[in-house]
Amino acid sequence: MKRSALLLAVLVCCSAVVAQETPKRPPITGIGRVTICVRNHDAAMDFYSKKINYYSSSQIPCQHAPHFCFATWNQILDVVSPSAPAEGHFLGEIDFRTSNLEGMHRYLESQDVKVSEIMQIKQNAAHYELDYFNATDPDGHVIGFVKFLGCVICDRGDPEDGINWHIIHAGFVVRDRAATDHFYKDILGFRPYWHGGMKDDRDDWVAMQVPDGTDWIEYMLNIPLDADKKLLGVMNHIALGVTDIQAAKAQLLKNGVKLAEEPKLGRDGKWQLNLYDPDDTRIEFMEFTPKEKPCCSEFTGPHPKP
Repeated sequence: MKRSALLLAVLVCCSAVVAQETPKRPPITGIGRVTICVRNHDAAMDFYSKKINYYSSSQIPCQHAPHFCFATWNQILDVVSPSAPAEGHFLGEIDFRTSNLEGMHRYLESQDVKVSEIMQIKQNAAHYELDYFNATDPDGHVIGFVKFLGCVICDRGDPEDGINWHIIHAGFVVRDRAATDHFYKDILGFRPYWHGGMKDDRDDWVAMQVPDGTDWIEYMLNIPLDADKKLLGVMNHIALGVTDIQAAKAQLLKNGVKLAEEPKLGRDGKWQLNLYDPDDTRIEFMEFTPKEKPCCSEFTGPHPKP
């Protein structure tokens, strides 16, 4: 009896030690950086800096071929020209902000997720400095985690044309929803935001919000294995939040954009407008809040704000 009691006490003690040693997941507050790959540096530069006017100033934060980037509040859009970009997969890495990068690194290791070493990146011209590491999700998408050490355009103030694009979500093709859900939902703590499809009885899109913010990722489901470059460019995309889609349209026309589509109400009840960069990667403009009841499901999380 005494031996059983002693054994039980040892097991309880060991369990408590293991529980204490298991790292907790640090906060994940939003999208911190997105990489888009392009073939033609000059054409892409014209599109992002002039047509979209992503950084509304004569100064581009960082520019050195084959790379340039744009910084807005707490976010960076990196545009790179690799020697051989993957055909139809020009949406590159998606990085998420966290306040405890070292803790996130330890946490993912404890979950048997393979992670890179922590690196430091500094861009003097863009006024930012960050620590960073990356990993790969079950569907092969490279994701990363960043902690900004220096300010991102901290002295910039309001943009000259009143536009301050914010990446509110990034969408990518998902083949294995169960494995992807386990990674983002069970390990990283992402929360369901909305799901729906072209028809009410099927999910083609699943929105999963970061656990400690309002930005989200979007699973693009039911995509054929032999999807061509154009379809993959539609599916692998980013969305920029706007308060008024008609005002955004007017500004884009003023910037010289020739629209191939008009604004429309999405199945989620939000106004949206789609543009395509020179390599057919979709850049979606989306209002922060819905204007009508969404199809398929209700929203289950807070909407982003300007």
